[in-house]
Amino acid sequence: MSEKSGIFDMIGPVMIGPSSSHTAGVVRMARVAIRVLGERPDEATITFYNSFARTYEGHGSDKAAIAGLLDFKTDDERIRNSFDHAEKAGLKYTFKSVGNASTVHPNTVKFVLQKGDHKIEIIGESKGGGVINIAELDGFKADFSASLHTLIIKAHDVKGSIAHISSVLSHDHCNVATMSVSRKAKNDLACLVIEMDSGLKPVSLEYIKGLDWVTEVIYIPDIDV
Repeated sequence: MSEKSGIFDMIGPVMIGPSSSHTAGVVRMARVAIRVLGERPDEATITFYNSFARTYEGHGSDKAAIAGLLDFKTDDERIRNSFDHAEKAGLKYTFKSVGNASTVHPNTVKFVLQKGDHKIEIIGESKGGGVINIAELDGFKADFSASLHTLIIKAHDVKGSIAHISSVLSHDHCNVATMSVSRKAKNDLACLVIEMDSGLKPVSLEYIKGLDWVTEVIYIPDIDV
């Protein structure tokens, strides 16, 4: 859990049990993953690490992952029967486990999702109380919670790009809570992740998508809205 936690973080969300870490957190990570993909997947590979690898079946993390990929919320009664709903929806899935990965958080899940030729990978961490951290996105460091409006921009690493995006956000009176940038190498593709207290106007979103140095834009409103 983060160092600064509120009452909601400690109590946790309204949820289907048995554990906020093993169910609610996993549901929320999966719901983020389908928003990164932009649609529900045809195929999914879900890998559980460390303590999750040892307990995911007994604590219902497997059902929670599938429920999230079907966009069920944390309090949805259908979580208990998510495998049946996945079969009806035509979702194919595979579970994997890695029991001893010392470099990742104890409660880590990797989602590899595919829809046609479109494929994405995210790595998430369940912090407790339903709180999550999306640690990586398609190989880039991400570190966002999905509890705020989140703008993800993949772009060529050009001079002044961050300042330009910041200017666009300021015109929408968006209060930036966090901003991080990750790049694979100097002058290579970069990934900018911005968490905001308020949403971005559709016209501003379309403007950012149209910038010639931007390759992809993903916008995730507050995941619980």
